[in-house]
Amino acid sequence: MSSNFHPFVLPFTIGTLALFSVLILKYNKWIGKFDRQQKKLIRRNLFTGKLIPAVWEMINEGLFHKKVSRYNRRLGYMHRSIALGWFLLISVGFVETVFHFQGRGHAPWIGVFFRFFVRDNQTLSAWIFAQIMDLLLLYILSGVTMAVFKSIFSKTVGMRKTTRLKLFDTSLRYSLWSIFPLRLLSESATAALADNGGFLTQSLGNLMGERFAGVVELPLWTLYSIALGLFLCLLPFSRFSHIFTELMLIYFRKMGLREREKPTGFTRFELSACSRCGICIDNCPLDSELNITDIQPVYLIRDIRNRMPHRTATENCLMCNRCESDCPVGIQISEIRRQERDKKKLDTHDNYGYIEDVQSFNAIGRVIYFGGCMSHLTPGITESMKKIFDTVGQKYWMMDEERTICCGRPLLQQGFFNQAAELRRKNTQLIMGSRSKTLVTSCPICYQAFRKEYNLPIKVVHHTEYIATMLRLGKLRLNRSELRLAYHDPCELGRGCGIYDEPREVLSALGQLLKLEQEYKNSLCCGYNLGNTVLELDQQLKVRDASLRNLTDAHPDFIATACPLCKKAFQHSTTQPIKDVAELVVENLR
Repeated sequence: MSSNFHPFVLPFTIGTLALFSVLILKYNKWIGKFDRQQKKLIRRNLFTGKLIPAVWEMINEGLFHKKVSRYNRRLGYMHRSIALGWFLLISVGFVETVFHFQGRGHAPWIGVFFRFFVRDNQTLSAWIFAQIMDLLLLYILSGVTMAVFKSIFSKTVGMRKTTRLKLFDTSLRYSLWSIFPLRLLSESATAALADNGGFLTQSLGNLMGERFAGVVELPLWTLYSIALGLFLCLLPFSRFSHIFTELMLIYFRKMGLREREKPTGFTRFELSACSRCGICIDNCPLDSELNITDIQPVYLIRDIRNRMPHRTATENCLMCNRCESDCPVGIQISEIRRQERDKKKLDTHDNYGYIEDVQSFNAIGRVIYFGGCMSHLTPGITESMKKIFDTVGQKYWMMDEERTICCGRPLLQQGFFNQAAELRRKNTQLIMGSRSKTLVTSCPICYQAFRKEYNLPIKVVHHTEYIATMLRLGKLRLNRSELRLAYHDPCELGRGCGIYDEPREVLSALGQLLKLEQEYKNSLCCGYNLGNTVLELDQQLKVRDASLRNLTDAHPDFIATACPLCKKAFQHSTTQPIKDVAELVVENLR
């Protein structure tokens, strides 16, 4: 028998070949299902300056898990120790093999089973490599230990809950965990016989003794190879496919790819990039406040991947984007959920035949003001904005003052894509016909629609951005007092569009802005999000009350928000006055 071969290497070899064969076939199939625009973006950006940032992010997230670490240091360490440690174990093993053979031929699996095939530890370099490999193995084992404890006691890594896994994924997880203890035992047995181990394997080998090590050495190496082979063979069909798919997803995003209204091959990459880490469970208001435990993204993605999405899981979501904001992979779960809500059978032309032909207004030299449906239900906001426009000398056209046309986003959220598209078409005609250069809206729902879904060639701003600009220019002057203000970040404005600073800039000019336990991207949903038509009223109220507690615990004089829907949700539920930022500005004008 060749010194470069032993039958126990076959499971590992077969597993490696199977892994890359299946991944190449799957990725090729998914890329073939990209739409024309997505393929064009890849061709256009393939050899541009976007390549280097893509590779850098692949390294940061694939090996160092930077986003997970920012969310939770213990969880980040756990993932990093396994991912980075295993990568370094393979890399150093390769370098050690090349260094030892110095150009002489050797089998490709030697680096994985180096200690078995190379029984020489007489040189200084061999001793150094042995110590490094043992140190890396210890690093990995620390992460595996944390993973075991996480599966039993989630709070050990700072998580409230962990993901419930199906039997297949659970079995494969045990296979992964077994790889590294088996490698430790295998190398320790060989170290006892050949004296070629490092500080860890040599110590354990001494405990085994030569007689016992001689009996268990081959069985242990065989089990190690089988565990590796089994894991590699099944990896493409499990949640662990994220190990490779996440890297591809990062690359495609850097090329400019995003989700569409309809699923494409890019959607398959997103679904397969989910590691089921469970972070999306921890802060879901439906879980924490209502004990609804089967609709979180990790479970929806699992069911879609298994071709069995449950309608309740699809529809029962506040679309608050808390999970998407927390997701370390950045999966566009809200877009995927909307895709699954597609109501094409109900979405017929008859449903939007009510839209009348409305003539545009010549708004040259004016801004367009689009209050939004919910602003009309809270008229204090629209009246305040009219007053602000008059104060700064800004001419405006209130586009939706009469015969209101919705922005279309509520319909889009519910899967009525044709109706939403028709509303976007009509509104775009009105906006472009006005020849205005700026659109101001008070509703974050409308703001996100106009900014992200309309593709308008004009500037779109939320009214808090507009007010902040007027303050900087000195066109608005406010009376500052000792008022204590608590600000609620609306889901669509904050997590949806990244607008956090401008509302706070305005409020800080009025009084003392209080620090809250949950704010910025961690802000709690008001419970009235239009993305959910499944929740009962009492369930919505429980979510709302949790958000109110966060706001009132600081004992403010006023609760401020920048969303008419949030204001409507809060205003009849607390003795604390609820005001929109625009209303507070008007009340404190000099």
